[in-house]
Amino acid sequence: MPNSAHTATAFANPNIAFIKYWGNRDEALRLPVNGSISMNLDGLFTKTSVSFNSSNYDSLTINNSTIKGKGLERVSAILDLVRAKAGMQAKAQVISENNFPAGAGIASSAAAFAALALAASKAAGLALSERELSILARRGSGSAARSIPAGFVEWQAGTNDEDSYAYSIAPAEHWDLADCVAVVNAAHKAVGSTEGHALAGTSLLQNARVADAPRRLEICRKAILQKDFEALANIIEQDSDMMHAVMMTSRPPLMYWQSATVEIFHRVRQWRGQGLPVAYTVDAGANVHVICLGEYKADVEKRLREVEGVSEVLVAGVGGAARTED
Repeated sequence: MPNSAHTATAFANPNIAFIKYWGNRDEALRLPVNGSISMNLDGLFTKTSVSFNSSNYDSLTINNSTIKGKGLERVSAILDLVRAKAGMQAKAQVISENNFPAGAGIASSAAAFAALALAASKAAGLALSERELSILARRGSGSAARSIPAGFVEWQAGTNDEDSYAYSIAPAEHWDLADCVAVVNAAHKAVGSTEGHALAGTSLLQNARVADAPRRLEICRKAILQKDFEALANIIEQDSDMMHAVMMTSRPPLMYWQSATVEIFHRVRQWRGQGLPVAYTVDAGANVHVICLGEYKADVEKRLREVEGVSEVLVAGVGGAARTED
């Protein structure tokens, strides 16, 4: 890709939500029905390069494959917002790659749209604040708002486009946690998160989940700030189970779990009962994020690899903010 003032490359980490985002008040703006808290995942990343050029159309390449249709439309929508801010019409070539499975419940869209927002805005000559970047990334994928700031991040639901953004509540070095991602299914899920969010309101359980969100957010925030692992473990497992209960009772229902997913739940709770500081949480997919204190990550990884049905274990510490290539 040519090196010019109209080209920029950015990196962003996926994140794992401790308090989940599921359901929108505004589908177009991706304004969530409740706030959420997450942790960025160090070592897992999306790298995205954006080059504005003289072409007649936007182009998108992900992991060496040309993407058209809805995938390209979502990217062009973000580019349109950047073009409007920059007062330009140039089309763009977007080249992106990740070093972890996409569309499998490991927040690939979060990392992708955070990296896109940063790379596109810089390539267009814009100097957006962290808040502005978070808002821009949110328009592509809600959880991408949380992959812009560093470390432990809270996304406030807000009331409109301007006040729904994410910010860091603690830096990456605040607490040495690790996420051991047990990959049960690396395939692209049949029903993506965007479609799933639209179904959330069809579950009779969604209103109760949303109404209780402030309590869960408070407990989670306090647990992170006080480094209280037991409190964190209990609240993130409850929150994950509540979101999946909504998914399973939506119309049509969404059942992402597989037998190995449930087996890991049982083992994690058994291990914690035996004194190992571990907890599980699952995004929209079958893969289980097993959170532990950093000093135990090698032990947890080894245990997860022994579970039948686990094909791979990805281990990540707490990640930093989205960044541009130096």
